[in-house]
Amino acid sequence: MKYFIASDIHGSAYYCREVIEKFEKSGADRLILLGDLLYHGPRNDLPKEYAPKEVTAMLNSLKTKIWAVRGNCEAEVDQMVLEFPVMADYAILVLNGHTIFATHGHLFNEEVLPPICDGDVILHGHTHLLKAEKLEKDGIHFYHLNPGSTSLPKGGNPNTYAMLDGDVFTIYDFDDQVVTSIELGK
Repeated sequence: MKYFIASDIHGSAYYCREVIEKFEKSGADRLILLGDLLYHGPRNDLPKEYAPKEVTAMLNSLKTKIWAVRGNCEAEVDQMVLEFPVMADYAILVLNGHTIFATHGHLFNEEVLPPICDGDVILHGHTHLLKAEKLEKDGIHFYHLNPGSTSLPKGGNPNTYAMLDGDVFTIYDFDDQVVTSIELGK
């Protein structure tokens, strides 16, 4: 199966439209959102076309296709307007034979590992810095994947999203150019 992954929309109607357009064209089965959907947060500038109500309506139109986790900017009031679950700190997914710990990244990340085993994947956003790498910490070899930020990238990165297609995790910019890719299990 094919999965579309995005993080850190931060209320940008512009980039939410872009995500939905790319998701619908991709043929992906699910849209995995890694938090910070509606609010820009006190440390960020307003993103392009900041309009949380519009983002809410757009995401709700795909509610049966979205799996989401809570970001550090989500609050209970967000769950009141979103028609899909968004308050879980993490989700443990088994996708295409890979065990994936999906989270926003503010609680668990490559430095503060959740309970994972050799070969598992930690998938998170939060930093607004894209990553696709194999790491080792405390004797555990794992994949560290971060799709970057759709609306507020940092570190000179472009606005990005990712796809998991079989064993291949690929990060794309919104011009459909591959930014980086990694094959899981290698």
